[in-house]
Amino acid sequence: SPPRAAGTAVTEHQLRTRIHAGANALFYVFAAVFMTWLLVYYLTGRGGPTMLAVSLVPVTFVIFTLDALRTNRLYPRLPPVLEALLAAAYILLSLAIAVYMFVEIEEIGMARAGFWNVPDMVMGGAMALLVMEYARTRYMALFVLNILLILYAVYGTYVPGLFNHGGISWTRIVSAMSVEMSTGVFSNLPQLALTLIGSFVLVLSALRAFGCVDSILKGASQIAVRSPTALPQAAVIGSLGVAAVSGSGAANAITTGSATIPAMIGAGMTRTHAAAIEAASSLGGQLMPPIMGISAFLMAEFLGRSYFDVVARGYAPAVVYFIAIATSVYLISVRNRIQPQPLDEGPMRWTDWTNLLAFLVVIGGLILCMAIWHLPPMFAALYVFAAVTSFLLLRLVVAAWRAPDVSVWRVLRDTTQRFVDVFASMTAELTLLLATLSILTGAMVITGVPTKVGALLVDAAGVSLVLMGVVAFLFGALLGMGLPPAPTYILTALVIVPPMIRMGMDPWAVHFFAFFLAVWGELTPPTSVVAAVTSKIADAPFIRTLVQAILICSSLFVLMVATFTRPELVLEPGLEQMKALVLVAVAAASLCFALQAPFSEHRTVDLALRLAMFALGALVLVHPSRTVAWLACAPAVAMMLWWLLLRRRHLGLETRAPESSEGVYQST
Repeated sequence: SPPRAAGTAVTEHQLRTRIHAGANALFYVFAAVFMTWLLVYYLTGRGGPTMLAVSLVPVTFVIFTLDALRTNRLYPRLPPVLEALLAAAYILLSLAIAVYMFVEIEEIGMARAGFWNVPDMVMGGAMALLVMEYARTRYMALFVLNILLILYAVYGTYVPGLFNHGGISWTRIVSAMSVEMSTGVFSNLPQLALTLIGSFVLVLSALRAFGCVDSILKGASQIAVRSPTALPQAAVIGSLGVAAVSGSGAANAITTGSATIPAMIGAGMTRTHAAAIEAASSLGGQLMPPIMGISAFLMAEFLGRSYFDVVARGYAPAVVYFIAIATSVYLISVRNRIQPQPLDEGPMRWTDWTNLLAFLVVIGGLILCMAIWHLPPMFAALYVFAAVTSFLLLRLVVAAWRAPDVSVWRVLRDTTQRFVDVFASMTAELTLLLATLSILTGAMVITGVPTKVGALLVDAAGVSLVLMGVVAFLFGALLGMGLPPAPTYILTALVIVPPMIRMGMDPWAVHFFAFFLAVWGELTPPTSVVAAVTSKIADAPFIRTLVQAILICSSLFVLMVATFTRPELVLEPGLEQMKALVLVAVAAASLCFALQAPFSEHRTVDLALRLAMFALGALVLVHPSRTVAWLACAPAVAMMLWWLLLRRRHLGLETRAPESSEGVYQST
């Protein structure tokens, strides 16, 4: 194409800027209405979750469209006028669907159930298409999988063998994806996103809007100046704190990695190791209670239990994970010979300490409300949100009043705007993601795929339960190569969990196995978002970062095995869980030493000692006799202590003779 004149380019730029400004204003209007509607529902429960979903799922697509348009992420390659027209069409269609479904919900669900008319099918099908368009722009792998499953549902007669079926009409497909309510875009999963998950997002949004996450990073930076190995541990501790209120590995990596990765590189850590450490630490966002990843909420839904039941069992595996991460990071720090260097986050102020107090109140308050007062999780989140927001508002007003030349009203306006922005955009994205997953689960269920794959797993169990576990792991790992954790967990829970339970395995153990498998899928190549984010920040090779992160996250494999060999870790909170925690933590730490700790400068001796360390850890983890497992802990811990004593002696020699820098602990 011929080059455009400068005046035309400026005009187009100005037009796009005006469109973005208008979209931004409309975004806050719809976000405020959306948040108000949800708050009223949380307080009253008016209309029920189905009415809430048919009314607000279309509104979430409006919010998604406006958010993408104002940030130039909708269709940036199109001319601005065409992009705006498409956005307007999406918004008008979504609002028409919302009004129609709100007015006709009783007729659709009762009088016309099973005999839906043409307008019902058109409006429901249009919403399903909008959700598919969301998946295409955000999760291409999930979009392709949904297309393939829908085609398989319609043309199953052409599939040979076990997976052949009679085929399903397009009318049945459209109804299953929309107006049937038990499956599709208005079903339990998007309802869960708007209700239970949305109430927890309220708490998270308040912490982010008032700067609590920034204060957590500042607190972690104070640790970084304590010793040469403290800086990487600051990344772990900062990620641990952010993970407890984020529930997202990628969000954790962006939040903490932008500060910790450059600091680690500046202190002497290799770029690959710095990116891998942050990726592994950030992955804990999926594991750390009380606000775990989406998969934890889905687990409660699948098991028909309270979310707190999942949280109470999730602490022990999360502690094991972060103990192992901290161990690996310490060993890598020793090998890299880094120097103390503070993170550039500034000194702690009284506002930061109050933010940390608010963070602790959130953690303790959620546990108190759910465990001691036995409140439903949604109400627990609401009460904690009200208490913490009131406290943070008071602190904000006092801080603004004490600061010279600062307008209290402007500070309140900006904070409220951040809160509404975070809550609306995050809840809308989660709702549309779970609506996309509802299309996936609907296509899976109506074609009988879970039953057929379950039959294959039962056949494998006839040979060996271990073989069944291996087949289940390979199935989940294959899904994780292309899908985020939530859809990986759903498919695993639909396909492999039921036959494993039928073989006599405890439902908690099997579902936690699927949960850990889904979390590990966040690191499987080629679609690891966490590793992609951290490698980009560090300017490190993606594949090398991914490999190192998988080595650091080896405790996830330990946790997967432990759900079967030490199921007390996830069955019931109590003394037996604590005993299992110690055994699994020793096994995970042993594996970390076997992978990361150089025992000798002689390759043969080093390899022999690493293998011995690995064997002791395996014995602690898998031996059926608890007595033997506890006895194996002694030499495993002794070898770790021996290594640490050797390191201290080596550092003492280096201090007296710094010119002699060759030795056991050189970076390999």
